[in-house]
Amino acid sequence: MEKFVFITGATSGFGEACAKIFAKNGWNLILTGRREERLNDLCAQLKENYPIDVLTRCFDVRIEGEVFKAVESLPETVRSKIHILINNAGLAVGRGPIDAGLIDDWDRMVDTNIKGLLYVTRAVVPFLKKNKQGHIFNIASIAGKEVYPGGNVYCATKHAVDALSKAMRIDLVEYGIKVTNIAPGAAETEFSIVRFKGDEKTAKSVYMGFEPLIAEDIADSVYFVATRPAHVTINDLTIMPTAQASATVIHKK
Repeated sequence: MEKFVFITGATSGFGEACAKIFAKNGWNLILTGRREERLNDLCAQLKENYPIDVLTRCFDVRIEGEVFKAVESLPETVRSKIHILINNAGLAVGRGPIDAGLIDDWDRMVDTNIKGLLYVTRAVVPFLKKNKQGHIFNIASIAGKEVYPGGNVYCATKHAVDALSKAMRIDLVEYGIKVTNIAPGAAETEFSIVRFKGDEKTAKSVYMGFEPLIAEDIADSVYFVATRPAHVTINDLTIMPTAQASATVIHKK
């Protein structure tokens, strides 16, 4: 297969799991992230196990210049074969009332979850348009469907992702480009460790008493959606653990 999947935030969690399932099924990959050592390790692992091409680019999606430089550095023969973009890079930092929020935390979330997604999309979409086909996945959250106590700015950024998914769908429909919004509920990845700034005990407590989603659950769903027939698009997919009924209602034993 000559087509490439471009994945942001591929060094862990949903991004890494997506890389593995697409590699397993013969897709070539462009893996991006901020942690170069992890990118290189994942690249080596996938190339050893599967007969595919894997390229890596280390950059921060928050920095516009780095994003466009990284995409422009890809060989034209690769850029022209990008078929799927998975906008996965995102994070939550801190949790509490709006008046106690830290500006630095807000900036990190807005710059990563909204502006980073926009920069990458702006850089990659011209190649999808040229091909008159393609598929964009925006990894949003249940926080983009509901607002919960202490989630204020994070929820706002994921509501923005939800809205951008709808807007992209309108802007790109004439080019045959699909846009899918993926909204996971409680999923145990590095997400909570980042949110609680390395406090592993607090991060672990979030998932105690029930079985949360894992990264592979989301990757399986992304791959399923990506492999529907050309005339079929799944616009929006909310994925929850069975124990979770809403953003704030989780049955714990």
